[in-house]
Amino acid sequence: MSEEARSEEARSEEALPTASPARTRALVGELLRPRRGLALAAFAVMVGATAFGLLPQPLLGHIVDLVAEGRPAAELTGPAVLLVLVAVLQGGATALGLTLISRLGETMLAALRERFVERALLLPQERVERAGSGDLTARVTGDVSRVAESVRNAMPELVRSLLAIVLTLGALALLDWRFLVAALLAVPVQAHTARWYVRNAVPLYARQRVAAAGIQQRLLDTIGGAETVRAFRMEDEHTGRVANASRAAIELTMRGVRLVVGFYSRLHIAEYVGLAAVLFAGFLLVRDGTASIGTATAAALYFHSLFGPINNALVLLDDAQSALAGLARLAGVATLPPEPEPEPGQETATGQGREVTVAGAGHAYEAGRPVLRGVDLVLRPGEQVALVGASGAGKSTLARIVAGVQRPSAGTVRLPAARPGAARAVVLVTQESHVFAGPLAEDLRLARPGAGEEELRSALDLVGALEWADALPEGLETVVGEAGHRLTAAQVQQLALARLVLADPEVAVLDEATAEAGSAGARALERAAARAARGRTALVVAHRLTQAATADRIVVMEDGQVMESGTHEELLALGGGYAALWEAWSDTRATAE
Repeated sequence: MSEEARSEEARSEEALPTASPARTRALVGELLRPRRGLALAAFAVMVGATAFGLLPQPLLGHIVDLVAEGRPAAELTGPAVLLVLVAVLQGGATALGLTLISRLGETMLAALRERFVERALLLPQERVERAGSGDLTARVTGDVSRVAESVRNAMPELVRSLLAIVLTLGALALLDWRFLVAALLAVPVQAHTARWYVRNAVPLYARQRVAAAGIQQRLLDTIGGAETVRAFRMEDEHTGRVANASRAAIELTMRGVRLVVGFYSRLHIAEYVGLAAVLFAGFLLVRDGTASIGTATAAALYFHSLFGPINNALVLLDDAQSALAGLARLAGVATLPPEPEPEPGQETATGQGREVTVAGAGHAYEAGRPVLRGVDLVLRPGEQVALVGASGAGKSTLARIVAGVQRPSAGTVRLPAARPGAARAVVLVTQESHVFAGPLAEDLRLARPGAGEEELRSALDLVGALEWADALPEGLETVVGEAGHRLTAAQVQQLALARLVLADPEVAVLDEATAEAGSAGARALERAAARAARGRTALVVAHRLTQAATADRIVVMEDGQVMESGTHEELLALGGGYAALWEAWSDTRATAE
């Protein structure tokens, strides 16, 4: 097996789960339960609409009998008027029924999307990283779109077709049971076709969705690392990887096309067998005087009217199987059980006093390669602690563990309870803050939904952002983010710090929250961060040592361990790793100046 194939196999094994058919059905039942009234109303209306649709055939058969018997033309008026009335009633009932089915499907789909997003946001970061962002992105985009398309188009038509099939077969039996027996001769061919198709289509469409996720991951990797790819002249290699993934997906698509062609061919055989049987039965019954020509005509029309619903139902299996594959992938995330309770010695507890206590914390993203090793750290109430160290020392990992974003592989973390009125005890601000599309005021209210304008302005003022916020075209109502007013990197970080102020947590974790400002705005943003963290216990991953120097205590990390701890003056006097870092930092600044 090639290295690339092994890589793809490993990625597939680490992908987010796909729900089993039983779990998928259970989720659908759970989503349907609070909407049972709407489902029953939609079903009842569609049954009525389908029943109206069964009246034209016997009316036409009656007209045939009237003509065959040589009755006066005036006697045709009544059946003709009834045909028009039936068409109007069927059209109205069908429109209402399809509307109710669409409303049912859309509300269930909305609930499924909410469940998926809610659960996806709670996934451990390392699990998403192992699966690859392409897997999650493909589910949020491609799978949701496929299920939505099925809900809007395939599901209403499938319900309508299945009702038409069942009620039409019942109408054939009412005409004469022998017509029903003749029509059922087509069923073995259709059933065999459906079983053959489902048996081959289910795994094929599941593989297609995985292949689509693989393409998306390849594209994300290539585009995200475009600068590195160009720097190392790896364009051809990455293009080849994308091309290989695309060829694999195209081959799966062509297999699907061949499957559908064979599917249609077998359906045509079933239609021929059934119609020939019904016509022959009608011939025998009319010859024996058991049935009239009109009755035989109605039977033939009934079976002919089944072509559309049966073909639609079977053809919609194509959309249904693809949608079910997507639904199973969405359900795989939406039905994930809560994260297991921490094992003894690997726990995270809240409400134990006001201190933050990290005891023996260890963590590894890959087995055998720990990034934290037995870290012990206590943050006293209101204390500002700065984490410093070389890249890869474990600072950000420790910060995310304290913030609750990641769970330690070993050790314990104990946090204080949330402040009265605050939603969370700990809030994390990183250098990669996001501006949500919408009014600036609503972006701020994500941290405190009920905050008034004065509270918003006060938070912005505290972090030095009120001046530029007031200068926006519509002030706090200015639309920012995607397709709105673009904020600078420093303004984005000030917005994140203002959210921190509004959230009012007991503990603030700042992971290089001032790194995106650049040297020009670094000092201003550092002051804003200090004001936002004032009065709280704060753990700061310092991007600049000037930020660390003002902290109450500095913790120096190296190779996943705490090597030094003390104030700026104490560590300089110690002459260890921090003193060396400070000297190098000071020399760099002096040279730059």
